[in-house]
Amino acid sequence: MSLISTLTRQLTRQVPQLSHTTTRSFTTTVKMALEIKAEITTFNGKLYKLTHPSTTTSTPMSLNLFIPPSALSKTTPAPVLIYLSGLTCSPENCTEKGFFQHRASQLGLALVYPDTSPRGLSIPGQSDSWDFGEAASFYLDATADPWKENYKMETYITTELPSVLFSSPQLGPYLDKERVSITGHSMGGHGALTLYLKHQDKYKSVSAFAPIANPTKCPWGEKAFKGYLAGGLEEGKKHDAVELLRSGIWKGGDLKALVDVGTGDNFYKNGQLLPENLEAVVKEMGLEGLKVRYHEGYDHSYYFMASFSGEHVEHAARHLGLL
Repeated sequence: MSLISTLTRQLTRQVPQLSHTTTRSFTTTVKMALEIKAEITTFNGKLYKLTHPSTTTSTPMSLNLFIPPSALSKTTPAPVLIYLSGLTCSPENCTEKGFFQHRASQLGLALVYPDTSPRGLSIPGQSDSWDFGEAASFYLDATADPWKENYKMETYITTELPSVLFSSPQLGPYLDKERVSITGHSMGGHGALTLYLKHQDKYKSVSAFAPIANPTKCPWGEKAFKGYLAGGLEEGKKHDAVELLRSGIWKGGDLKALVDVGTGDNFYKNGQLLPENLEAVVKEMGLEGLKVRYHEGYDHSYYFMASFSGEHVEHAARHLGLL
C-alpha cells in the first residue's frame, strides 16, 4: 500500500461521515490545509504550532510559525525569515532555545521553523543513525531508492511550504510573500546556503550558524550524498555551497551572506564544517558580500546560536527593508 493511500485511509477513518466516493476531493483539500495544534503568546506576538499533510513528502509535516505583534495589530503583513534546523532537530528546538523571537518581535519579522525531514515512514535504515535518515534530510530531493519517493525536502521548503503558508486564509494575510530570507544551523546552515544559491528569486539574504559549508569534502556530507543521491558525491556537488559558487551559479551581485562559527566547536575542529573553503571560493570567484565571523571558545550548541541569533535576525531584517 502506498503512503498516499495509507494517509488517505487514515484521514477517511478520522472523518467517518465521508463516503468512499468523496475521499479523493477531501484528500485534495486537506493536503493544503494547516491545522493549528497550539497557539502561544510570546514576546507580544503569537507562536503557532502547525501541521499539514504534504503532497511533496506524502507524510504529515510539522512546523512552527511566529507572527510579530506589529503584523497582528496592523494591516501590513510581516516579512519572513525561514530557519532550517540541524541534524536530529525538530521545529521545537530552535523555537524554544534559539531566542530568535525576541529580536524578531521588536523588528516586525515573522519566523518559520520547518521540520528536518519526513517522519513516520517505514524505510529500512531511516533511524539507524543520527546523521542520516529521519531528522537528517540535508534539505535535498533524493534521487536514490528507497529515499526518492518521500525525501524531497528541497521542493518542500522552496515550493510547497511557502504555498501552504501564504495561501492560508487564517495565517497567510499576516505574511509578506514577497519579502523572505533564509537562515539555518549546521545541516540547516548547509540547506540555507544551497537553497539560497539555487533559488535566487525566492530569498533576499542568507545567514548560517556553523554550516556544513563544503559537504562533498566532509564525512557528514559524503554519507548523506552517497545514501540519498543516485549519482553519489558527483551529484552532491549540486547540493554543496562551495561547488555551486565555483560553478558560477551566483548572478545576484552582493551575496548578502552572514556566517558565524565557534572556534570551540568540535565539528569545526574535526573538519565537518569547512567555512574556510567557503571563504576561499568567494575570493576565487571574485564575489563580495560574504561575512564569516569566528567566535573564540563558542561550541556547536544553542548556547552559541542564542548568543548571536539577534544579529542574524537583524541581518535578515536589513535586507527585508525593516532596518
